[in-house]
Amino acid sequence: MPTLDWIGKKAVVNHHRDVPYRLIHCDRDKSHGDPDAGNLLVQGDNLEALKALLPYYAGKVKCIYIDPPYNTGNESWVYNDNVNSPEIRAWLGSVVGKEAEDLSRHDKWLCMMYPRLRLLKEFLDEDGFIIVSIDDVELAKTRLLMDEIFGQRYFVACFVWKSRKFLDSRSTTNVSNDHEYILVYRASEMARLRGTERDESKFSNPDNDPRGLWMSRSILGLANPQQRPNLHYDIVDPSTGNSYPPAPDKGWRYGRDRMELLISEGRILFPKNPDGRPREKKFKDDLLQQFMGISSVIDDIHTSDGSDEIRRIFGGQVFDFPKPSELVARFFEQAADEPCLFLDSFAGSGTSGHAALNLKKRGLDCRFILVEMDKDIADSITRERLKRVIDGFSVDLKKGDKREVEGTGGGFRFCTLGEPLFDADGNVSPAVTYPDLAAHVFFCETGSPIPKRADGASPLIGKFQNRAIYLLHSAEAVGVAREQAGNVLTGVVLEALPLPAADFTGARIVYAEGCTVPDDRLSALGVTFKQIPYQIEGI
Repeated sequence: MPTLDWIGKKAVVNHHRDVPYRLIHCDRDKSHGDPDAGNLLVQGDNLEALKALLPYYAGKVKCIYIDPPYNTGNESWVYNDNVNSPEIRAWLGSVVGKEAEDLSRHDKWLCMMYPRLRLLKEFLDEDGFIIVSIDDVELAKTRLLMDEIFGQRYFVACFVWKSRKFLDSRSTTNVSNDHEYILVYRASEMARLRGTERDESKFSNPDNDPRGLWMSRSILGLANPQQRPNLHYDIVDPSTGNSYPPAPDKGWRYGRDRMELLISEGRILFPKNPDGRPREKKFKDDLLQQFMGISSVIDDIHTSDGSDEIRRIFGGQVFDFPKPSELVARFFEQAADEPCLFLDSFAGSGTSGHAALNLKKRGLDCRFILVEMDKDIADSITRERLKRVIDGFSVDLKKGDKREVEGTGGGFRFCTLGEPLFDADGNVSPAVTYPDLAAHVFFCETGSPIPKRADGASPLIGKFQNRAIYLLHSAEAVGVAREQAGNVLTGVVLEALPLPAADFTGARIVYAEGCTVPDDRLSALGVTFKQIPYQIEGI
């Protein structure tokens, strides 16, 4: 399989492993609506935010949609599209090093995207999808990048979106670039897009057929363009004796034996007028597929619709070239399998959150996670848009009139990134709470999010498959009077460890600062000790 190489790749291939786990802090003052709606807006570098979210949401996201910088070199966008923001420059300098000085903007873009896509992959449900908006500038590189990270076999489609409604009269090449692309990859071969729902309004039962609702297949539906001799014959209406040859240059859809069986079962509709043509009677219950395929070309919604949407919400154009929420909602619906969680780590103006809120209002059981790096955009645009969509807003019309748009309801928590879980010496930071460390430990041990938030009341933080996971930790007592504080696995503590169930006979994994129990006793009881912080693994 072809692979993609660029300056700086070696430095970033495994960089996602080195990104520190950070605490996530909820800001109640900036959160809005129902705090238990399950929606998050996280402000911070999306690479660090994804790593911080991973212990809680790994393997739980049904659909990831991202609209990353297209890398056009246009510096005038509100969301910097040149991969040249101070944050990215600082990141490239620290991760890639002096080599970053020689990078082209395409190298920089690939260095920025690679570790983020590696982390995003960890979030996908086994039948989930990742959807990426992109244009001609980085399409080819994105395809190779996605093939390498997600697997070429899991490519689903490259949708062509006619994003421009009218021709670009300013084009210097006399070619109006009217389209963008939307790449779709799936987590496994079992994942399927839903397709479009079949229009059942065409089914009826005017003759009270006991087989139920039916529709007639069109004249061409009984025809077959193949010139096979066995498909060219006359069929006869048994009630009138009228004979019907196949359409010119076409045979019948079925061979003679199959056609005679359909006629005997009353599945061929003969015309009352001898000059008419036979049709096929198709029963609704015979159609095994409720959904049909979808076109890879989207031409009925445009970028201008997204701009109009922003103007209606804010009363002005506060964000350039936002995607229409209905475009994102269509893909969310295609991937949805309730209940579902959506993720967008390049949130921008909050289109994905808007789409999810609309779908929730329509009855879809869904939640969202948004991540936006820019502090001002996250606060004044992304957050404000979600608030107005939830509460409802007024649209200014001509002549001073207003139209009220009903809110979707719901809510979200506004979060920021805090300190890393570990300090510069590799020790657990004093700022880390028991629930935070427990979630991290459980994920690193099992590869799955902790099933229930641990409150420290019990050292048992969860069970995974045939393993029980324990955490002995008190931040106030780290390194001081450890045995008395309960940060050490002693014989007494070992005897007191609660079991997940009375008949549990599986392995027990205990994380603690130290251990005084001999190895042979631990082995005999099926207990494995892992020392904090040295034996806490990363992904």
